[in-house]
Amino acid sequence: MNPLNQELQKYHLILASRSPRRQHLLKELGLDFEIMPVNTDESYPEGLSAEEIAVHLCEKKADAVLPLIEKPGYLLITADTIVCHKNRVLSKPVDTEDARYILSELSGSMHEVITGVCLSSHEKRLIFHEITKVYFNGLTRAQIIFYVDKYKPFDKAGAYGIQEWIGLAGVRRIEGCFFNVMGLPVPRFYNELMAFVQNVSI
Repeated sequence: MNPLNQELQKYHLILASRSPRRQHLLKELGLDFEIMPVNTDESYPEGLSAEEIAVHLCEKKADAVLPLIEKPGYLLITADTIVCHKNRVLSKPVDTEDARYILSELSGSMHEVITGVCLSSHEKRLIFHEITKVYFNGLTRAQIIFYVDKYKPFDKAGAYGIQEWIGLAGVRRIEGCFFNVMGLPVPRFYNELMAFVQNVSI
């Protein structure tokens, strides 16, 4: 048995996310979990730092889902990923033109991808965040149009998925966790989850 699943036997694991990337990453870890999508208002108070925004939103998702959970022994996972460029948070694009505009802003520069993660059980809650710096090559207008038209990244913060064509052709380098850019910092998540279920500090 997967060592982590052994530790999780006393829990009913729930992922509150529609993200196919997060679902895929948890499956790759070999975890058994239920998917409980959540729709929440993604607004946040003014004056928060980018890190605080990611943490606020993942905790907001947890607060929205917890009243709906009827199963005993649950362990709820919520996460939110934001993209910060030149001290400005870039949301998911609203349409094709917005996606093209966002990618033109990211072209030839560095941005930060920040994921907040919240683990909640009946007894306790743990929140952490991870930051990855992504450096883009200069993107031509034709490259941006091709990517947006073919991959339609409208459900992705920053209007791109690093695991797709643009990650191969457009990303010069990253500093930090690659999986964090996909939506979940898997190595950190694994260690934090193990510590959470074992009641230890890391």
